[in-house]
Amino acid sequence: MNQPKVKYSLSNWDLVTVNPNYKTWNWKDLFCFWGINIQSVIAFSLIASLYIVYDLNTFVVFFGTILGSFLVYFFSNFIGKPSQKFGLPFAVLLRSSLGFKGAKFFGLLRGLVGIFMFGVQTYFLSKAFGYLIRISIFSIDSSLLNKDIFLVFLLGIDIIDWIAFTIVIIFQTLIFSVGMNFNKRLINFSAITVYGGMIIFFFGVLLSDVKLTSQAFTELLDYKNLFDIENIFALLTVTGTIFAYFSIMITCFGDFSRYVKNEDELTKGNLSLIANLIIFSFFSVFIVVGSDVFLNLRFLDLSSILTNPTDIIGKFDNTSITVIAIFFIIVASASTNLVANYIPAQYSLINFMPNSLNLKSVSYVISIIGFLVGIFWLNILSQIGILSFIDTFSSLFGPIFGVMIADYYLIKSKNISNKDIYSAEAGSIYYFSNGWHIKGCYSIFIGFIFSASTIWNHNLMFLQSFAWIIGAFISLIIYYLLSKK
Repeated sequence: MNQPKVKYSLSNWDLVTVNPNYKTWNWKDLFCFWGINIQSVIAFSLIASLYIVYDLNTFVVFFGTILGSFLVYFFSNFIGKPSQKFGLPFAVLLRSSLGFKGAKFFGLLRGLVGIFMFGVQTYFLSKAFGYLIRISIFSIDSSLLNKDIFLVFLLGIDIIDWIAFTIVIIFQTLIFSVGMNFNKRLINFSAITVYGGMIIFFFGVLLSDVKLTSQAFTELLDYKNLFDIENIFALLTVTGTIFAYFSIMITCFGDFSRYVKNEDELTKGNLSLIANLIIFSFFSVFIVVGSDVFLNLRFLDLSSILTNPTDIIGKFDNTSITVIAIFFIIVASASTNLVANYIPAQYSLINFMPNSLNLKSVSYVISIIGFLVGIFWLNILSQIGILSFIDTFSSLFGPIFGVMIADYYLIKSKNISNKDIYSAEAGSIYYFSNGWHIKGCYSIFIGFIFSASTIWNHNLMFLQSFAWIIGAFISLIIYYLLSKK
């Protein structure tokens, strides 16, 4: 279908207001959405470590997790409602508070972070796929992997990993660029599949020795000293850690909430985040504790309890279990890559050049840059501390959120002009100063100074988990004071 010629030069098929008939997401879809945001190797290790490795009261961790997820729920509702009401993605809604040029460049920063993390995530995803290739080759002929061709490295990557990386990035490009209706089915399939896999492993671990595994799990439930004053800092630490994990998704949550049927479905769906964390935490902790019991029963000398699922799988020394587990890891990692990195990058890049880019073309841009990030990740990018700079860029997202919320709820009284939001004409209400809203930009930069200081100032690093909230609050106050009549 050809895009219609309209007088609004910022219009694009992928950015226009969602037709009410296409708003098909309900709370179940959002349950799956939040599910795949938590279903990752990183989240598995994080949750298990909080409950098991660190010397923290179990119920302090539980209540801290609930409190952190409630903050995510609270902020996601705020940013999701305007996109749901007007059918606008994050980058377009941003034009209301920053002007169409301000939204282009600040939105682009979110896109660049998404592309970079897409490349990094794809690299690690390809490693899992590379294991499957090696297992397949080994099952055919165990001596094949010793051939010289498999011992040649380029940029620190051997031929199998090159093949795996290429296949994974092409596969993601093909399926992620189909459209949001397909992505919704993909999200639902992934969430249900991964939870199904966790249930299988849960029963596998439980039935290895019901009494010992159950006893080991219940021993974690420590009620003692729950209300000690010393636990307040631990509670805040866990809360901040959980919130920081999800914060990357909050600012651009409108990219997904624009497809939700109504506000009630949005509220119920966001509330399911808390249920997801409880379910995922239970399975993660039980699998880790139960696996530790099972492995010790096999007289394996484990120096410490394993919280990384790939490490746990490796200790079982069972090819069938390994293949099945890797399959679930690949599904979980790919779907997380889709919602956390790929889709936000798509909309941000399209908004930067709405007359030149569409869903297909921008997918190729993301994949090419992501490919370069992935192949240079091991030898170069991971060695120069680039993640600190990515974290610094990410410190802008909280302040951007604060400005958007202040503009929509406090200044514009929940009103958006769908006509002017796509216009670059000087007479449009979002034109501001040649496309820039100086007050909005100023507010973001002030908030950014405060949020980024938790990364670069050693005396403030204890606040880093709350950097997003700090930046959002500062920018919201400044924007309101500057913009109120």
